[in-house]
Amino acid sequence: MFSPDQENISTSPASTKGPVKYGELIVLGCNGSLPSGDKGRRKSRFALSRRAKANGVKPSMVHTSCTPQAAKAISNKEQHSISYTLSRAQTVVVEYTHDSSTDMFQIGRSTENPIDFVVTDTLPGGQGHADGQTVQSTISRFACRIICQRNPPYSARIYAAGFDSSKNIFLGEKAAKWRTQDGQMDGLTTNGVLVMHLRHGFTQDSRPGLWREISVCGNVFTLRETRSAQQRGKMVDAESQQLVDGSLIDLCGATLLWRTAEGLARTPTVKHLEALRQELNAGRPQCPVGFNTLAFPSLRRKEVPDDRQPWAYLRCGHVHGYHAWGGRYGGEAEGRERECPMCRTRGPYVPLWLGCEAGFYVDAAPPTHAFVPCGHVCSEKTAAFWSQIPLPHGTHTFHAACPFCVQQLAGDSGFVRLIFQSPLD
Repeated sequence: MFSPDQENISTSPASTKGPVKYGELIVLGCNGSLPSGDKGRRKSRFALSRRAKANGVKPSMVHTSCTPQAAKAISNKEQHSISYTLSRAQTVVVEYTHDSSTDMFQIGRSTENPIDFVVTDTLPGGQGHADGQTVQSTISRFACRIICQRNPPYSARIYAAGFDSSKNIFLGEKAAKWRTQDGQMDGLTTNGVLVMHLRHGFTQDSRPGLWREISVCGNVFTLRETRSAQQRGKMVDAESQQLVDGSLIDLCGATLLWRTAEGLARTPTVKHLEALRQELNAGRPQCPVGFNTLAFPSLRRKEVPDDRQPWAYLRCGHVHGYHAWGGRYGGEAEGRERECPMCRTRGPYVPLWLGCEAGFYVDAAPPTHAFVPCGHVCSEKTAAFWSQIPLPHGTHTFHAACPFCVQQLAGDSGFVRLIFQSPLD
């Protein structure tokens, strides 16, 4: 018997276990889950899968003045529309109509129903906010929308701004907006939606691309002078708003990594990371001073060091157990300058934590390197990759950061090779 949803389930070999997965969005700075735990639509990663019924929309009619039809389009809760306020006297309203070939997913800070993925500000050190009210957020309530093609090759395109509960997007008088050459309207949101596509995809050979701004209609622009400047950048015709594996999306307060379903299939799993952790512990690394055996805690247990926790001097990379002596400048506080007893190099001394978010890894090699100064451990190529990616910080600066906690990287390269002492027996 044919069911109405049968046509919505792919029968391709890659996805025989249910609906087609377009890809996943992973929040940088969340090492496997939100600090307060993943709940409902608020979590550290979000899978975009083909919906049982298409909910995509596409532009249809343009009303260039406040006609009764324009007013009706705005007030009709079943009709998607974008309003561009040019002056008190003039508003251009663009009606959107249903598109049966696409699915729409919306991302933002709002917890209202139209938002599929609720994203709050991420603070360095992995201390995200349990709720969005803790500080004044710079993430828009309806930040952006991603439109996915329901049929192969399932391309995903990003647009600034999302439709609210009344299915409207309003660009006020102060928002940057303009009329395009073909008579359509376009605009930018207050703090903007930035996108960076990597060169050579999300691989060991990846190189950073240039950060661009995406408009409400999905056009690509160079960055404004500051995040909320009223003057838009230059249009970049040669580049697309289509997301590729490894595209980074910045919402001014949180950065998301887009991984395609194919890209994720080539990425190590949490199970693989757990096997690498057990292999590392099976080698029984020792503290070269106390001779006690060290062990990385399970991937679920995070942020509270235990007795066997490995610590490292981040300037030289020598791995030890915790010891309270050797603090030359300012005592025993974690992260302060300490002198390594093995080589006398002074530098930060911190506990080591395994990077648990598998989606951030560019390969499946063993965890041999640590980011400086946070001490998150991953493979060498993953550390090298993230150390060269400039992530937006504030409204006009960029710096490389650890993907697991978004702490700004320090030192010559931003990471260090770890030197483990093997057991003497």
